[in-house]
Amino acid sequence: MTSTPAIDACLARRLVDSQFPQWSHLPIGSVELDGWDNRSFRLGSELTVRLPSGDWYAHQVDKEQRWLPVLAPRLPLPIPAPVARGEPGCGFPYPWSVYRWLDGEVAATARIADLPAFATDLAAFLSALRRIDAAGGPAPGEHNFHRGGPLATYEQETLEAIERLGSEIPTAAVQRVWADAMATSWEREPVWLHGDVAVGNLLVRDGRLAAVLDFGSSGVGDPACDTVIAWTFLSGRAARASGPGWASTGLRGRGGAAGRCGRR
Repeated sequence: MTSTPAIDACLARRLVDSQFPQWSHLPIGSVELDGWDNRSFRLGSELTVRLPSGDWYAHQVDKEQRWLPVLAPRLPLPIPAPVARGEPGCGFPYPWSVYRWLDGEVAATARIADLPAFATDLAAFLSALRRIDAAGGPAPGEHNFHRGGPLATYEQETLEAIERLGSEIPTAAVQRVWADAMATSWEREPVWLHGDVAVGNLLVRDGRLAAVLDFGSSGVGDPACDTVIAWTFLSGRAARASGPGWASTGLRGRGGAAGRCGRR
């Protein structure tokens, strides 16, 4: 059996040189903060190489190549722009992408000048995303871990996680939050959702939200998962500013945040 090579800058270099020789003169280096689903590398000053770390994540390549150019003109903030699609090669078994580089620092470490303003800008972005015509968009499935589908998809693993954590969490309170969330459902037409609105996917520049990254978990369905950040990062007035305006959607988002305490 042939082993998959380590996903590092050397592999990225070999893939670029073999498939896109026009960029072989550009330096390649690791990014400061990287993800688990995909590994990213800076290519020169204007490009990013993004390599899936597993077969599930490889499903996201064609989705992003197809839909990001459709979404971008309709959104108030920059998102990744595909420049090229790479093929499996050099022992690497998955397709991969080259994107335009987006400047900024991730919200996980950046100084945010005004958190309520940050939340308002994020809410405006998500509202614009939801207004985009969802016809033909990717339904929840393996490509995005079923985000946007019924919350019941995660019920068994969530309840098992709550039981496993025991006294490490306020069990009764978490169970109530989950029950409240499960009592609601999305009754409207499917809408576009990002699927992973997290501090590692929000770029900050000059203290303001500047771009939104990583649409690998995007799709069309119930947007409740996009409200989870109101409980995982925002608080008080900022959390209210990011609210979707739909009470039941917020309940499912809060349930998703509670459920993640054991799933991640």
